[in-house]
Amino acid sequence: MHFKTRTHAGQLLAGALTKNLATKYPGVDAVVYALPRGGVPLGFQVASALNMPLDLIIPRKIGHPFNPEYAIGAVTETGEIICNKKAIADVDSTWLEQQKEEEISEAKRRRECYLGDREPSAVAGKLAILVDDGIATGLTMRAAIRDVKTRHPDKIIVAIPVMPEETAQMLSSEVDEVVALFIDPNYQGSVGSYYQYFHQLSDDEVMLLLNKLGEDNVPKPSK
Repeated sequence: MHFKTRTHAGQLLAGALTKNLATKYPGVDAVVYALPRGGVPLGFQVASALNMPLDLIIPRKIGHPFNPEYAIGAVTETGEIICNKKAIADVDSTWLEQQKEEEISEAKRRRECYLGDREPSAVAGKLAILVDDGIATGLTMRAAIRDVKTRHPDKIIVAIPVMPEETAQMLSSEVDEVVALFIDPNYQGSVGSYYQYFHQLSDDEVMLLLNKLGEDNVPKPSK
């Protein structure tokens, strides 16, 4: 299964979630959390379709020193780190700590840049829906899950266009439900492999979408 763009994937994911919520969580209060940058176009589509608030969770990947695209860990905005213990066994601890601090700093920069003084959406006792454009190792999403749990939602759903089968099994043990359009037992190695057009989003593109939110952080209806 392949997707044209992130917007296309978000529309398909919104359709799957609409059916899921109607069946299992009718009338539920929920907040949609996108992981920037790539998850924001999908989160926007989901929040628009469900008429729910859109907010951000900003975990940061820590890449291998010799292959930055390969995640060996991820860190929450508050500094909690999730690691692949085997992958970090031979990594210099000083380097790892430095990377952790750099990524926390970048997460804070993004929050200020994207949201400014916008109040966080209240999710205590509600359903939290975590959205990204795809998952590979699952470390970044696991950090997002740890972060959102500190906000005391009643339940958590991870909603994803594509992910490896083993990652889906792992995440299913950490949240109430995983909603995925495609769980691939023969994962192609990168999220971008499942998209026809998969560019690196800019801060400006993220802010353009977030600026379309109303006072209650709900996407404004299209005119």
